[in-house]
Amino acid sequence: MAHHALASQESYNPNHLLDILLGKMQLKNDAALSRMLEVAPPVISKIRHHRLPVGASLLIRMHEVTGMSIRDLRDLMGDRRTKYRLSDAQGRPKPEEKAAQQAAAAAAQQQQQQQRESEATSSDQSSSSGNYAH
Repeated sequence: MAHHALASQESYNPNHLLDILLGKMQLKNDAALSRMLEVAPPVISKIRHHRLPVGASLLIRMHEVTGMSIRDLRDLMGDRRTKYRLSDAQGRPKPEEKAAQQAAAAAAQQQQQQQRESEATSSDQSSSSGNYAH
């Protein structure tokens, strides 16, 4: 069974959070909770069995439905992390993407330079032809 990284925290217990939500919203079961949160019932089941973490979008939905703060919701499930960090690999462009971005930037810069030169040439020509009203 695949566990997510947060599950390795000893204090992590999403069942506590789900049980508190059931009581606060006066719901009878997880199916009613899934309807309230507008998620499929298997999502709640997977969270209960530690096969799926409580994601950011679900946490925000819980906040919207209950009015509880995100911090309070995270505390209820035992998530004690104070910061979320991306790994060094996440968010970085792949080497080939970076090369393509650099090439595109160089091409754009070259195009701007050519445009400036073209504008300078056309302004020189218009001033030498004498734009006088006759």
